[in-house]
Amino acid sequence: MPKIVDREQYRKELLMKSFDLFAQKGYASITMREIAKELRVSTGTLYHYFPSKEALYLQLVEEQTQQDILNFLAEAGDAKTLPERIKALFNFMVKNEDYFFKQTLLGFDFYQQQERTEILNNQILRKSWEYTRQAIADYLQIKDKALSEFVMIFVSGLLVGRMYEGETISYAQQEELLVNMLTSYLNHQKASIKYD
Repeated sequence: MPKIVDREQYRKELLMKSFDLFAQKGYASITMREIAKELRVSTGTLYHYFPSKEALYLQLVEEQTQQDILNFLAEAGDAKTLPERIKALFNFMVKNEDYFFKQTLLGFDFYQQQERTEILNNQILRKSWEYTRQAIADYLQIKDKALSEFVMIFVSGLLVGRMYEGETISYAQQEELLVNMLTSYLNHQKASIKYD
């Protein structure tokens, strides 16, 4: 009897296994042939699921975005207040810091291989950013798009800062600053609406 393969599950397994290879060797340095060899599949099998290295990477970004959000929501729990929700976000970042460093560095490597206009017009990357931004906005209960974009940029910048400065940048201090900034801003917004 022939072996029944869940093609979608197999594709996801190949994607997730390829992340470590990309992170280890870099997007620019690794070839599809090397990825296939390391994953112990034929090059033809790899090309069957992913027509190019770029397609493989972009599908990896999509899959990781969805998984990261699901994992965060599962771990975050039902925090009641904004400070508790921000704490849950920071706890997730701390717990997964090495993984997020690898994602960020891999993203930089990928960007370096592309034309700027290709990156700016890449619908998969835009969709992943927007999906993450919306998930954070929903979790933090922030309706203001500019404010949720600020949180995304703050968190992304914090990760990059930690990559360069290490523990000299304190998650606890940055968490407290973010709580104070958001609380102050939201209170100011409420007061403005109340008096308009």
